Amino acid sequence: MVIIGFIMRFDSDQLQKLTWVFYGFGNFLLLLLLVAPSSIAREINGAKSWFTLPGFSLQPSEFMKVFLIITLSTVIVKHNEKYRIRTVREDFLLLGKLGAVLALPLLLIMQQPDLGTALVFLAITIGLVFVSGVSWKIIAPAFLGITAVGSVILGLVVYAPNLLEKYLGVKQYQFGRIYSWLDPESYSSGEGYHLKKSLDAIGSGMVNGKGIGNGVVYLPEGQTDFIFAVIGEEFGFIGASIVISLFFVLVYYLIKLGLETKNEFNSYLCVGVISMLTFHVFQNIGMTIQVLPITGIPLPFISYGGSSLMGNMFAMGLMFGISWHHKRYMFGND
Repeated sequence: MVIIGFIMRFDSDQLQKLTWVFYGFGNFLLLLLLVAPSSIAREINGAKSWFTLPGFSLQPSEFMKVFLIITLSTVIVKHNEKYRIRTVREDFLLLGKLGAVLALPLLLIMQQPDLGTALVFLAITIGLVFVSGVSWKIIAPAFLGITAVGSVILGLVVYAPNLLEKYLGVKQYQFGRIYSWLDPESYSSGEGYHLKKSLDAIGSGMVNGKGIGNGVVYLPEGQTDFIFAVIGEEFGFIGASIVISLFFVLVYYLIKLGLETKNEFNSYLCVGVISMLTFHVFQNIGMTIQVLPITGIPLPFISYGGSSLMGNMFAMGLMFGISWHHKRYMFGND
């Protein structure tokens, strides 16, 4: 709550002035993480994503998500102010600017490596591109092209993995997550162990659940990435549905806020936060029920983790700030 109270004091002009400070600081932390000694930045679950200091740990990427939203929103606003009349050339120029902003943190994240966070960065960027004013004559073919390429790659993973291994250098172990996602039973003692246990836990909860603290299925990372499986087991279908409904209510509030605000920058902030939270929720819940592959993305506000919670509170501070400043403007208290 302290974070929310502090952040909501910043108005849109102040945030735009601090944009490159946020962006630079976030990238500095990501770079520092890669070069830091293992004594303060040890590798956890195959990724060097955390600063581990006495008494606490910090995951810079959780804050970089919000910094990226602020930076992309500023770039779009400044571009739209400069180019009032939009052409295909100006649209491609904007895409180039957004791509340049995304490239550095995305590269640093992939060096950790942290695929889940990289996908969140992409989801944020794609969400903002959709509302940035870029012509659908560009967006539609690009979307179809990406979908086609993704489908081809998935097909090659399943039916011709040797081609990916030979020509793209994909390692055999990297196919494991896809195979275990498609057939967790066959990989239940290895890559598919987490998913198999998650499905067992959710299925055993049935409608009403077993009651809080009465779960019996052992879930590795049950307090973090697979917290939704714990909810499904202990609170059943009813409890899981309530959690999902609460996220829908939150997203509805943010959509309503984005439509009501008269400030273009604030509208983009809303879209960025909506994209971030929506992707987190769909990916996290989807991976626990075998709809999506496992990527290690936490469930916002529920998964254990101080960095994730602080990052989400930072985002909520921006949203409450938009609402607060909007009301002050309406009632003439500026």
